[in-house]
Amino acid sequence: MINKIYHTNKLVKHKLKIIFVSEYYYPHLGGIEIVIKEVAERLANNGHDIHVITCKLGVEKNLERLNGVTVHRVSVPKWGDRYWFDSFWAIPAIIRLCGRCDLIHAGCHNSAFPAWLVATILRKKKIVTIHELLGKEWISLSGMNFPKAKLHEMSEKILASLCFDKYICVSKNSESQLKSMNPRADINKQIVIYNGIDNALFNASTMDGTKIRQNLKITEYFIYMSFGRPGISKGIEYLIGAVPLIRKILPNSKLLLILDTNPSNRYKMIVQMISDLHIEDQIILLKPVPRSELPNYIAAADCIVIPSLSEGFGLSAAEACAMRKPVVASKVGSLPEIISGQYVLIEPKNSEAIADGVWKVFRGEVQQIPFKVFDWNICFQQYLKTYDEIVKPSDY
Repeated sequence: MINKIYHTNKLVKHKLKIIFVSEYYYPHLGGIEIVIKEVAERLANNGHDIHVITCKLGVEKNLERLNGVTVHRVSVPKWGDRYWFDSFWAIPAIIRLCGRCDLIHAGCHNSAFPAWLVATILRKKKIVTIHELLGKEWISLSGMNFPKAKLHEMSEKILASLCFDKYICVSKNSESQLKSMNPRADINKQIVIYNGIDNALFNASTMDGTKIRQNLKITEYFIYMSFGRPGISKGIEYLIGAVPLIRKILPNSKLLLILDTNPSNRYKMIVQMISDLHIEDQIILLKPVPRSELPNYIAAADCIVIPSLSEGFGLSAAEACAMRKPVVASKVGSLPEIISGQYVLIEPKNSEAIADGVWKVFRGEVQQIPFKVFDWNICFQQYLKTYDEIVKPSDY
């Protein structure tokens, strides 16, 4: 069986060839891409032939090997975008590579259809990872117009209806979303495998935020922090709206905001909002820092705010909790499922609730439960077991 022949630094009896299809991959790293990267590299390090088919975003090489993983980047015409990659341009690359592959693994959403189509036609085993299915909630997301929201909802319904050999859900919440969108789906093909985090990196005992506070000249302030992408589901605009309210109740406070510049229109909107509210002196806005340095910035904060409107897993929340920081988080998606330690759950889309949550952390009025551990080693072993169930010895 597959999971019994994987062992580090030893030869394996059967070398698997697995193709991952993902609209994005390193150096672009969101939650989905981090999962694929971690699993793919661990498989490659254990002697397996691992390929990733992804979209070429800029000056990256069309073909390169990264930590044992062969990455194939597909160029999209200038008039196209990643949706064209997922719908059309990825298909020839998958066909070219999957001749003798054991398994095709799709990374959810737009990459699922081309992976499913080729695997079905060529009779290959196929898996999809379900990170998040919003369904009718698309229309309620900030900045999403009705036609675009309905298009996203329709594409998710199509995804949920496709027949895969296994559906890996990253949380019980995402599993529930899948079941609600396709009540007839085979529950025996669904499994919850929580994402992992780098617990060696996000380790409160080895990180020190003192130098960060000194360099940013915030040693005397109560610092509440948020970090990540300004996507439409992240609720950053509601956090910005909370800043003046927090200043009223906590005059000696500042927001430390580490924000990706993509999507650029959303980033510009946040910057403009800060200017319109005249709160530049109340916010330290930084562009993304190297991931190896992020834990020190978290260590420098007094609490972390996760103002999301939806979350499939909640990587930032899990990392903040691993750093033993009090967390103020929206009561949406998987966040109540993932969060641990000291926390305050609040209503989404509510700046006053965010301000009240930060105030409660300042006063020590928090809920507390034992810390939850999300470990990549555990996650990887569960992926191996899943592959083992699908790719039987008779398929070799």
